[in-house]
Amino acid sequence: MSVSAKPPSPERASLLDFPCDFPIKVMGINSPGFVPSLIELAQAFDPRFSAASISLRESRQGTYQGVTLTVRATSQQQLDDLYRRLTAHPLVKVVL
Repeated sequence: MSVSAKPPSPERASLLDFPCDFPIKVMGINSPGFVPSLIELAQAFDPRFSAASISLRESRQGTYQGVTLTVRATSQQQLDDLYRRLTAHPLVKVVL
């Protein structure tokens, strides 16, 4: 008698248990519009995102800024879409 295992659902295919708080590190050009645009993007994917949760770090010469955004992740698809939007942003250099 063979037992067929069900393929994992797309939600279970992830190593994360959703919902969860998920930090995203973004490096980009240190300009006045950089952080506000990241806040706007984060809020588009997590309406409860709070700008107060952001952590900032400027590069030694002040050219770049590192930003940690902690969003409430509800699915792998949400995170994938947010990563795509962040990496497409003209001031963003790296997203981790």
